[in-house]
Amino acid sequence: MKRKLAAAIVIAGMMVSVAACGGNSKDSGKDAGPDSWKGQTLTVWTMDGSAPPQWSKDVQAAFEKKTGAKLKFEIQKWDGIQQKITTALSEDNPPDVLEVGNTQTPAYAATGGLADLADLKKEIGADWTPSVSQSSVYDGKQYAAPWYFANRVVIYNKAIWAKAGIKSTPKTRDEFFKDLETIGKKTDAEPLYLPGQNWYFLDGLIIGQGGDLVKKQGDKYVSNLADPKVAAAMETYKKYASYSKAPKDKDEATPQQATIFAKGKTGAFIGMGWEAGTAVQANKAIEKDLGYFTIPGATSDKPEGVFLGGSNLAVAQNSKKQSLAKEFLKIALSDQYEGELAKLNGIVPNKTALQSNLTGNAAAEAAAPGAAVGGTTPLIPAWAAVENTPNPIKSYMTAVLNGKAPAAAAKDVEGEINKRLAQQN
Repeated sequence: MKRKLAAAIVIAGMMVSVAACGGNSKDSGKDAGPDSWKGQTLTVWTMDGSAPPQWSKDVQAAFEKKTGAKLKFEIQKWDGIQQKITTALSEDNPPDVLEVGNTQTPAYAATGGLADLADLKKEIGADWTPSVSQSSVYDGKQYAAPWYFANRVVIYNKAIWAKAGIKSTPKTRDEFFKDLETIGKKTDAEPLYLPGQNWYFLDGLIIGQGGDLVKKQGDKYVSNLADPKVAAAMETYKKYASYSKAPKDKDEATPQQATIFAKGKTGAFIGMGWEAGTAVQANKAIEKDLGYFTIPGATSDKPEGVFLGGSNLAVAQNSKKQSLAKEFLKIALSDQYEGELAKLNGIVPNKTALQSNLTGNAAAEAAAPGAAVGGTTPLIPAWAAVENTPNPIKSYMTAVLNGKAPAAAAKDVEGEINKRLAQQN
C-alpha cells in the first residue's frame, strides 16, 4: 500500500465545523431509475492512491456495459479534502459518489449531506464484517458502505529473533512479552521500538478491553478516559513500552519509527504494513529480514483489538442520479471487484470471506485477523476536535509512562477533552 494512502487512512484528520447541507429539496436524490440511465454520466470521487488504475478500468467497463451510462472517476488529494467535500455536499450538483474516511463519515452524515443507503445494505451488505461496517452507520441509519480498511501489525526483524533463539511467532500477549524479554537478554538489540504516544495502538488496546473513550451524559458526550478499562489498556501499553528505549513524549512519526527499525538494531515495532516499505527505502538490506505477525491478544483464540482506519463509499444526498449511484456501488462492492481491490492494494476487504485475496501478501495476511475484533475512535462528529494538536490523550499517555496513576493522568486532561467534545454537541 502506498504510504500516502495508508497515512491518510490512519489519521482521522481535523474536521471543520459545518452548517447543515441541503438535501431536503423536493427533487433531491430522485431519478427515473434504469430507464433514465443511458447517456448519463456518473461522477465518482476517489482519493489519491485508493483505486488502482486496473481496478478503476475494470469497474468502469462493467458499469458502462450494465447501465449504458458513462463513469467518470475524479481523483482527489487528501490535503484539504474535508472542506472540499463539505462544500461539494452543500451544492446542487455534487459528485454522485464519494470516498469518505471512515472516522469522518459521521460528521458528513450529521450535516444531511449523505443519502440513506438502507436499501443497499439489505441487498448487498448482509455479510459485511460488523466491525468495519459500523463506521458507515450514523444515528441508526446507513449513510455509507464500507470499502477498504487497514490496521496495525507487528513488524519484526527475523535475524534478531533467530539470534535470540526464538523459533516461532507468539500467539498470546504473554508469549510476546516473553519473546521481547528474551531478545533483551540474548542480543544487543532493543527488543521493541514503541514511543510513548503511539495513540492509535493504545486505541486498539482500549477496543480489546471493550472500553470506549467517550460516554453519554444526558444529551451530550463526555470523556470516559477515567474508565478502568481504559486504565487497563494503558497499563498494557506501559508493559510494552518497558521493552523500548523510545522517547515517552513523542509519537511514531517523530521520528518515523520505520527509519529507526531500518538500522537493524530493533527486534520489532508495531505499525502499518506500508511502514515496512519505508524501512526498506532507508536500508535495502533490511528487506530480507522483514517478518510480520498479528498483534496477539490475551488468549490465542482472539487477536488484540486494533484501530481500523479506512474508507467508506457514500452517495451525495443532492445527487440527481441516486439509482445509478447505487448501481455503481453494487458493482464496485461486489465480491469480484472488492476482492480485486484487496488483491491489488493489499487492504482488508469489507467481508471476511474475501480475505483469501490477501494470500501471498505477508503484511496484509497479518493484518486480516484483527479486522473482526477491531474498531474505531468514537463515531461522533465532535470526536475529530479531540485529536487536534495538542492531543490531550497523548499527554495522558506520557504522564502514565512517567509514573502518574492512570486515574490522576485522566483527571488532568478530561477538562480539555470535554471542552473539545462540547464544540459540536
